[in-house]
Amino acid sequence: MKTLIIAEKPDMGRNIAAAIEPKAKNYRSYLEGEQYIITWAIGHLIGLAEPEAYDDKYKKWNINDLPIIPEQFKLVPNARTIDQLKVIGELAKRSDLLVNSCDAGREGQHIFSLIQRHLKLNQPVKRLWISDLTPETIRKGFQELRDGSEYENLTKAARARSEADWLIGMNGSRAFTTKHNVLLSVGRVQTPVLALIYDRQKTIEAFSSLKFFEVEGHFAQNEMTYKGMWQGERLTDGAKAEALAAKVKGKPGRIASYEVKETKEYPNKLYDLTLLQREANGKHAFSAKKTLDIAQALYEKHKVISYPRTNSNYVTEQNIPEMHKTLSALQGTSYDEWVKGANRNLVHKGNKFICNPSKVEDHHAILPTNRKASGLSTDEAKLYDLIVRRFLSQFYPAAEYKVHTVLTEVENENFKTTVKELLSLGWKVIYGDQKKDKAKPSKGKGKEEEEEEEIEVNEPFSVVPADGVLCSDALVKEKDTQPPKHYTEGTLLKAMESAGKQIEDEELRDAMKDSGLGTPATRAATIERLKNVGYVEMQGKKIAITQKGRTAIELIRGAGVELLTSPEMTGQWERRLNEIARGTAADGQFMENVKRFASMIVDKVRVQSRAAKTSFEGETPSLKGGAKGRSGAGAARKPAGKPAEAKPRKAAGESGAEAAGKAAAAKGDDGPKIIGKCPRPGCGGTIFMGRKGYGCSHYKEGCKFVIWKENHGRTLSDAQVKALIEKGKTGKLKLACEDGSPQEGKLVLSDVSTGQLTVE
Repeated sequence: MKTLIIAEKPDMGRNIAAAIEPKAKNYRSYLEGEQYIITWAIGHLIGLAEPEAYDDKYKKWNINDLPIIPEQFKLVPNARTIDQLKVIGELAKRSDLLVNSCDAGREGQHIFSLIQRHLKLNQPVKRLWISDLTPETIRKGFQELRDGSEYENLTKAARARSEADWLIGMNGSRAFTTKHNVLLSVGRVQTPVLALIYDRQKTIEAFSSLKFFEVEGHFAQNEMTYKGMWQGERLTDGAKAEALAAKVKGKPGRIASYEVKETKEYPNKLYDLTLLQREANGKHAFSAKKTLDIAQALYEKHKVISYPRTNSNYVTEQNIPEMHKTLSALQGTSYDEWVKGANRNLVHKGNKFICNPSKVEDHHAILPTNRKASGLSTDEAKLYDLIVRRFLSQFYPAAEYKVHTVLTEVENENFKTTVKELLSLGWKVIYGDQKKDKAKPSKGKGKEEEEEEEIEVNEPFSVVPADGVLCSDALVKEKDTQPPKHYTEGTLLKAMESAGKQIEDEELRDAMKDSGLGTPATRAATIERLKNVGYVEMQGKKIAITQKGRTAIELIRGAGVELLTSPEMTGQWERRLNEIARGTAADGQFMENVKRFASMIVDKVRVQSRAAKTSFEGETPSLKGGAKGRSGAGAARKPAGKPAEAKPRKAAGESGAEAAGKAAAAKGDDGPKIIGKCPRPGCGGTIFMGRKGYGCSHYKEGCKFVIWKENHGRTLSDAQVKALIEKGKTGKLKLACEDGSPQEGKLVLSDVSTGQLTVE
């Protein structure tokens, strides 16, 4: 009998085989050597059964059949990957020990547990728990395999999370959909995230801008010139501001006070996944999903970074020698100059800013490995660069500054100046070739107070308190108070991490990590889900809530289940799941509470009045002003950054093909873009590109052929649609399942009469 190793994905399985059983024979769906058989899941091979598996009556959605609360949840294999599941079942018959080598986290634990439960595998289990896929780490991991029973609590937490999401999602979505006759998706995490976006949008819309004035004094003392802002109550009268400027201009003054203090700015913390996603969104406009996909490729395919789905910004004592090895491995690369300038003595076990084992649970912060990067795509190189620079900055000293605070008095009016004089760049030398980010405002400062602005200078600055000053000029600046900013994916991730609380203090943010919305591994999928169900759409980097999204939140709150929209409550649920994983809370009690909540949702929705169909339709206002994008009850999002085009309102009873055809016909002065001939037999029409789909020019003659741009989690390109209508299928694409989870496959034109697509 041999040991059966079950990895989460084929790449991981092959990496393990190369490290511990290099002569293993490849049988396509598994590898076999003298001691080990190595096989793999392909993501989730098994899922929770749909409601109709419990009773045929659930095939039809009916509010009177709710709530659906299974006594025992049934498992069903994924039809697309059932052959691989059978392979695992057969291989298990030849094994007397199983090694769970799925991703070292809650989701990886769940994937293995479902296989084990469904196939009724009762062999003893060992757990491989590693943070990168280099051969050395894999071999070390196999020397230190842990007993599977140590992860029993993590398995319970993963199962509770999955079943809780099913109960809330199935009952909430069916209740609201059947009551309001519009497909409304409800979820334990997605609904409070949508509520964050809704509340921010309402705050912006309700904001009333106030005009105010600032007076900026220009001062000269000996050879030194500087500027200062007038200190006093906010000026809302322009005439008063002008009078104040005239009063001080050209007049002598004095230094009322002058303080100098030295400050240090230490390197930013190492990346966890959410911080990496936020910064990649800010610097490169990557979506959260794109960052996760790229990071996963850097980890699995290229093996140049450690496990990315981590929520820690720290490392353990065991990682310190590895960090030093990686630093050496970066010699001779494009980072060589910074490696030479690194101070190895700064990265040690006693540096709590880097090494803090109490803040590392499943995985340490994201680190580059000692493998040299090669063959990276442009986007992979951009993300790898962020990670390497952050890593290298830990080997550099703090940046040092002198902060000069001057209070200048002229004609009994005070002007404040803050100058930040650079003494030593320290770690910031690593970012010297990049565009400078705006400095973060000090804690407690409001938007307008930031206008006091500290000026950063490289040359020496000083004033002589005893010497006189001349106010050489005074300018009046007209300003408007500003509303909060629209969410981007980066700022939304930050809000999700702290369950919507505006927390600037880093230590408090760390404490909130256990009770955020979702986990680092699931936040990207949640944002993608909101796009796919038509609740939000991207306008450039900004997230805009659609009319459907607005109405969904208003109906949920109106039904009296506002707890479902509460970030705080969902954050508490996440905390409880973490406590279950640690063994400090019971999964049974948690599930009882979830079942009660699911029942309450149904009871409240049952007595709610039905919303008007038109309340889900309407325009999504442009967040910049100008073009507006329309969204209907079943509308998909429009591609990010593209201006909205005129779309005729869909008449009652009008087919999707007619709507797409009209939109195509209405497009632009140059006429609609022609993609190719309609593939429907005997039609003879032409396929045009409309705003949301590709319709046929013969829609008036009854042709119902339409391919929607948004399909299976991606926006189709003209070339892909052309391939579908001419060849019947696309090349291999990255797609998404209905639940938002990623999949790869070809889109196939399964019905040439309607344009319906399936995945191969």
